[in-house]
Amino acid sequence: MARRNSPEADFDRRLLLAAGAGTAVFATLVGRLSQLQLIESDRYTKLAAENHVRLVLAPPERGQILDRFARPLASQRQAGRVSVIPERLEDAEATLRQIAEHIDLPETRVKRVLEEISASRIRRSGFVPVTVVQELSYEEFARLRVRAVEMEGVDVQMASTRSYPRGRDFAHILGYVARASADDLTRLAEGRAPEDLETFEELFRHPDMRVGRQGMERFAEDWLRGRPGRRRVVTNAHGRPMEELEQDPTNAAVAGKDLYITIDSELQRVAIDRFEGESGAAVVLDIASGDVLAMVSTPAFDPNAFVNGISGKDYAELRDNSMSPLYPRAHGGVYPPGSTFKMVVATAALEAGVIDTKTRFTCHGRMWFGGRNWHCHKKGGHGSVDLHNGIKLSCDVYFYQVARLAGVDKIAEVARKFGFGEDWVLGMTGARGGLVPDRAWKRKARNEEWFEGETLNFGIGQGQLGVTPVQLALMTARIAAEGKHFKPRLIGFGPDVPEDGELDMPLDAEIMKLMKSGMFGVTSEPGGTAYRSGDLGLGGPRLAGKTGTAQVRNISAAERVSGVRTGDAIARELRDHALFVAYAPTDNPRYAISVVVEHGEGGSRTAAPVARDILAAAIKMDSGRTPAYSKRAATKTPDTDGKPEGDPV
Repeated sequence: MARRNSPEADFDRRLLLAAGAGTAVFATLVGRLSQLQLIESDRYTKLAAENHVRLVLAPPERGQILDRFARPLASQRQAGRVSVIPERLEDAEATLRQIAEHIDLPETRVKRVLEEISASRIRRSGFVPVTVVQELSYEEFARLRVRAVEMEGVDVQMASTRSYPRGRDFAHILGYVARASADDLTRLAEGRAPEDLETFEELFRHPDMRVGRQGMERFAEDWLRGRPGRRRVVTNAHGRPMEELEQDPTNAAVAGKDLYITIDSELQRVAIDRFEGESGAAVVLDIASGDVLAMVSTPAFDPNAFVNGISGKDYAELRDNSMSPLYPRAHGGVYPPGSTFKMVVATAALEAGVIDTKTRFTCHGRMWFGGRNWHCHKKGGHGSVDLHNGIKLSCDVYFYQVARLAGVDKIAEVARKFGFGEDWVLGMTGARGGLVPDRAWKRKARNEEWFEGETLNFGIGQGQLGVTPVQLALMTARIAAEGKHFKPRLIGFGPDVPEDGELDMPLDAEIMKLMKSGMFGVTSEPGGTAYRSGDLGLGGPRLAGKTGTAQVRNISAAERVSGVRTGDAIARELRDHALFVAYAPTDNPRYAISVVVEHGEGGSRTAAPVARDILAAAIKMDSGRTPAYSKRAATKTPDTDGKPEGDPV
C-alpha cells in the first residue's frame, strides 16, 4: 500500500507553488515598469505631451510700407485688447456686462460681440478668441488686466495692430486693412488646394489678422502678409488653454516683407499743405528715373479708422461728404484736360504734316462753324497766331483749326502715345484709364458717326475726352524728356506690377522741343497765360508749363454777351476746374508735375502757384536723390515673386 502524504506536506507544496507564482508575477510587473519608465520613457513622455499640448495658430506680423527714404507709412504697433473665448463662457452676456463695468463698452458693441460668439459656436470654433475691444486706453488696459483673473474666459493682453502714422497723407495710395469679410475670403481662397482652406479660414478669423482692402495694401497682399506659424499651448482635460510653452523655431510665424514706395513723404506733405483745403490732385514725377515722388488726392480720409472696423455712421459721413474724401482723384479721378491737352493736338498735326511752325490762323475771338460760333477764351481775339504763340497764348481758335486738319483719329493715336487711355495701376487699386474717343469708339459705344464739331471740342481738351492727373504728369514728363522712353513706377522695392507698360511709342524729339518752347513761353514770355509763374524763387531755376481750364457747365449765348459769371456769382460745383502741367528746371528737366484744383476756375490763378511751390520744394529737398532701397532693388532676383519663403496662407 502506497504511503499517503500528510496534510502538512500538501500545504507546504501549495505554499511553495503560490510563492513561486507570486514571485513570477511580481518580477513581470517590475520588468514592465522598468521598461516603461526607463527604456521607453521618452516615447511615452512625447505621447503624453501630445495629449495635452495643442498647436495654436500664430498670425504673422504684416510687413511695413516705407517711403523712398525708409520713413514708415504703414507699420505694426502694440495696443491693449480684450477678447473672450466663447467655449469658456458660461453666460456670455453676463461676462460682457462685467467687462462694461470697467471700460466704455457701448450697447451696440455688446450686441455685436454676442452675435459673433453665437456664430463661432455654430462654426464649432469656440476656442478662437472674439475681440470685444481692439483699442484700450492705458488706464482701461491696466484696470481690466487686474480684474480679468476674476472673469472666466476673458483675455486682456497687448496685441499687434496696423497703424498709419501719416494718416490722410497716403490714404488713397496705401488704402487700408480690415477684418476679412466673406468676399475677402472667397477672393483670397481662389486657386488654393482644398486641404489648405481650413487653415486659411482659421488664419483670417484670428482677431489679430487683417487683410488689405484698398490701395497698395490690397495689391501687395501676398508680399506683405507673411506666413503663419503655430504656438505650443498647454490645455487641461477639457481642452482649455492653461499656459504657453517655449516656441518651436520650426513652427514660428514668418513676417511679411517690407514694401518701399518711390514717394518722398516730405514732398507729399508740402503738396497737401499747399492745397489749403481745396479739393484736387497733384502728381510729381522724376523724369530721370520714372519715380512717382508725390501723388496727392485731397481731401482724404484717415485709414486708421478702418483697421478695427468703422461704424456705419462714420462711414456714411465720409460717403456723403460733398468734398468726396473717399475719391482717389490722382489716379482714379477723370477730368476734361482743357488746354493742357493742346500739346497733344499740336504734336498730332505736326506728325501728320498738316501744319508747320510757320502755319498761321487768325483769331477774332470766335470761329463760325456748323451753323454756330465757336468761342476763344479771349473775347477780342489774338490776331494772327502761329504754333509757338498758339501754345503760349492758348488760343482756342488756332487749335480748332489745327484739330480739324489733324483729324480725330490722328489726335487719338498721339494721345495714346503720351499715355492717355491707360489705367496706370502702379501697384494700387482704383486706377482708371479715362477715355480717348475716336470714330471707332463712337460707332461701338453709341452706334453713331463722328461729327466734325466734336473734333473742335477735342482740339481744346473738352467733349468726351477724359484724363487723370497721373496721365497729365506722364504727358508732361514725355515732353520734357523730348520723347524718350518713359516707365513710371510707384513701387521701389516690392512685388512686380505686370499690369503697367512703358511709354515707348515713338515721339519725334524735334517736335517735343517745339512743345517745350511753347510751354516756356507760357510762363516766361510776355503774354503767356501764366507769365511770371516761371520763377521758382530759387535764384535761378525756372519752370515751363501749360495752363488749362476744364469747363464744367454750358455757357449760354446770353451769358457770353452779358459777361460769363465766375466766383461767388455761381455755385461752387458749377465753377470750372483749374489745371496746370509743368516741368523744371527748364534748362535740364528733372521733375514733371500736374495739378488739378477742382472748381478753382483759372489755371494760371489757382493751379499754377500750387505747382510752382511744389516743384520748388522738390528741387530744394532733392526729392529724386538716391533712395534707401536702391541696393535692394538692384539685387532683386527673378525668383522674388512677392511672397515670403515657404507656403504662405
